[in-house]
Amino acid sequence: MEEFLNLFTQADAVFFNVYTQILRYLAPILTALLLLRCALPLLVFRREPEIWALLDLPTGRVAIKHWENIIGRSPSSDVVLDLATVSKNHAVLTRYDDGSWTIADNGSKSGVKVNGNKVQICALEPEDVIEIGGVEMTLKPISRSQEIKLAHLRTKASSNFDSIANLLLLTVLQSLLCLGYLMTAQPGSVLSILLGFGGIVALQWLLLAFYILIRKPSFEVETIAFFLCTMGMTAIASVAPLEAGKQVLALPLGVIVFLGIGWALRARERAKSVRYLAAVAGIGFLVITLLFGKEYYGAKNWIIIGGMSFQLSELSKICFVFVGASAMDRIVNKRNLILFIVYSVIICGCLALMNDFGTALIFFVAFLVIAYMRSGSVGTVALACTSLGFAGVIALKIAPHALSRFTTWRHIWEDPYGAGYQQTRALMCIASGGLFGLGANQGWLDHVFAADSDIVFATLSEEWGLLMAVMMVLCVLVLGLFVLRAASIQRSSFYAIGGGAAAAILLVQTILNVLGTLDVLPLTGVTFPFVSNGGSSMIGVWGLLAFVKASDTRQNASFAVRQSKEGRPDDE
Repeated sequence: MEEFLNLFTQADAVFFNVYTQILRYLAPILTALLLLRCALPLLVFRREPEIWALLDLPTGRVAIKHWENIIGRSPSSDVVLDLATVSKNHAVLTRYDDGSWTIADNGSKSGVKVNGNKVQICALEPEDVIEIGGVEMTLKPISRSQEIKLAHLRTKASSNFDSIANLLLLTVLQSLLCLGYLMTAQPGSVLSILLGFGGIVALQWLLLAFYILIRKPSFEVETIAFFLCTMGMTAIASVAPLEAGKQVLALPLGVIVFLGIGWALRARERAKSVRYLAAVAGIGFLVITLLFGKEYYGAKNWIIIGGMSFQLSELSKICFVFVGASAMDRIVNKRNLILFIVYSVIICGCLALMNDFGTALIFFVAFLVIAYMRSGSVGTVALACTSLGFAGVIALKIAPHALSRFTTWRHIWEDPYGAGYQQTRALMCIASGGLFGLGANQGWLDHVFAADSDIVFATLSEEWGLLMAVMMVLCVLVLGLFVLRAASIQRSSFYAIGGGAAAAILLVQTILNVLGTLDVLPLTGVTFPFVSNGGSSMIGVWGLLAFVKASDTRQNASFAVRQSKEGRPDDE
């Protein structure tokens, strides 16, 4: 009997070795195919802007392609009037969710007239005569039938079949990875690993079914997110398998936040109406942390309730994007810019008091993106960066925690068993993993602190290879490039700014996490979006993903594009 059991054990070991060797090469192939199928529809769709009205000028007819439009002398204006009597950013022409239009004076010298009367802001009727700098013009909104015709000319999103095929491919990859970890799992962790991977699979299919039901079958953005969540689950299965079930509980909460924000973004004015609530909530989350938070590793950024811990700063990121997008969409409004600067200073000040300088840097980059997308002023960005430099010097002087990170940076090999322990082991494990990795549970980095969060890039590089790890980074980059391509044809700057800020946060987090692990940048403790272990981070990044999704301008894809029962766009 003992000989039989030995033979069985040996056979099991042989099967696992063969399976691991096959999966090491098969996993990156499946991942590359999945990434390609998701990236192509996002990056190569036809860039056909929507046309919402026609503006009759003495020189001809101009198509109005956005919901907020600058009329002025500046070459960057949507409608350029190259006359000395016209200010650089003279007026703002705005469309609302219900199809109505207004014209607003933007602090010009000569003002704005409607039907001969000087106005500050005025609702427009189709035959109203607008006068700007002595130039008369008439706005003619396109008819409902024209809107429908133009909408059908836009490139459709992927079909149901494409989305199902992508998700089937992802499910196969998830099943193979799960099996690899089950083969080497301790008996007590088998159920947790099954719940972890099974929960992701079940949730992604439920979400796709819901999308098909509401006739929004495009699923590329969500497929990328679920793939990254899957890779995060593999890190948890290796480092802390008993937390797999716990982590997967945060994923449905993140998806609920994602759908809730998506619903709010379907109506621009409705979304903007909650900006003051979002502003208060964003500051409130940080104030609560300052008052009641616990300090870990030099940063006071955790709230402990019972046996559960939360990072409320992750939710503040969502609020910050909400506030920035809604406050800054009223083109070149100096008052809104000043208020947003004050709000940003308060947010970053709270984070500085918490010694959470990594998160503060993320907020600052988001601020730069929002300010530049709205003002287009390089001078504003330069001034902000200079201020950041001074603030950074002060932070290093008064915050020993931040200073210690910088003193270790680029000197980790001088103290490989002390301050540089994490990163030196991470670099060695990345090297040992090579291009294709060692396989499930074959790594050593699970013995190092934060292997499933701060240095998760190294953990996954060791077990699944540098190719898989690089493709994770490419996934986030694809989301950023998608938002960048869509920004120029956005119907509203609200969606462009929101998507740009959210994508910037995801990209900066990825850069700080990966380059911090590689010792190219100081290790900040910033999470890898969707991958790092942590419920607060998972909820926060899914909330940010809603803004990326809303920036999608394709038919049958975006949160921001409604459809009637006949499948036609409905902007009410």
